[in-house]
Amino acid sequence: MLGYACMNHTLRDREPPVRCNRDMQQATFEERGPAYASELALQNVRDLHETLRWNAAHDLRFYRCTSALVPWNSQFDLADLPDYEAIRAAAERCGALIEREEMRLTFHPDYWCRLGSDSADTRANSVDAVEYHADWLDLMDLDRSPYYGINVHIGATYGDKAATGSRFRDAVDRLSPGARARLTVENDDRESLWSVPELVDALDGTDVPVLFDYHHHTFTDRGLTYREAFDRTAATWGSVRPATHYSEPARLHGADARPRAHAACPARVPGWLRERSDVMIEAGDKERAVEAVRDATTAS
Repeated sequence: MLGYACMNHTLRDREPPVRCNRDMQQATFEERGPAYASELALQNVRDLHETLRWNAAHDLRFYRCTSALVPWNSQFDLADLPDYEAIRAAAERCGALIEREEMRLTFHPDYWCRLGSDSADTRANSVDAVEYHADWLDLMDLDRSPYYGINVHIGATYGDKAATGSRFRDAVDRLSPGARARLTVENDDRESLWSVPELVDALDGTDVPVLFDYHHHTFTDRGLTYREAFDRTAATWGSVRPATHYSEPARLHGADARPRAHAACPARVPGWLRERSDVMIEAGDKERAVEAVRDATTAS
């Protein structure tokens, strides 16, 4: 299956807009607190259901949900929100729809989520972030499996890859069973960071799958072809169908952009990647990019 991340342009352009990322600034949270976060979360989860319904109707069955689904969730327990029962009921409707329509939903916590950081505070906050994403998936009553993944990067080396990998594995050991069962880690897009073979080696023995990012591999190939690198990651998924990321450089489509920038819409997705994984297309055109790729494949 093919998917897209977070924003649905078609639904966002409606009046009123349908979106799952209502959030607030720190000053607003300090003024209005969890009660307002609860109100926004309820709207977000209800709109997530509407987004999933639209996706199912358009045969788009892989979706990455925004990490703003429950604003400021690091500052409170979900069950303490005044709208908790309504949020729980709305989340259960989302989970039932996902299972009924055989869809796949994942999360990708923000860039600051660094389980291998050399800062103890950052590691602790990162563990908390993975945990509350896992709580959202539990609220939807979805399996504790990397099929419904919480995808992160190791994302830095702090001058010592071996020590960073060790801290990352220690943080994984601190996760609850539900959070750990859903964790996945993707390869980076800078020569100095984490390539596919380095991740596979670093995570050996953890049962944490490595998610293959096709575009990132361009910058950290370590002499492996795309297929060879994918094969290395696929072996880490066990019986679960791998998830992968696909994008094309904006420069390939004539844009004056940095090499790592994604094109608004890729021209195609390699057939072998589609056959062997569920592919998240990372592109500025979001759902429209997925439909365009699918239509182009059907026409060819």
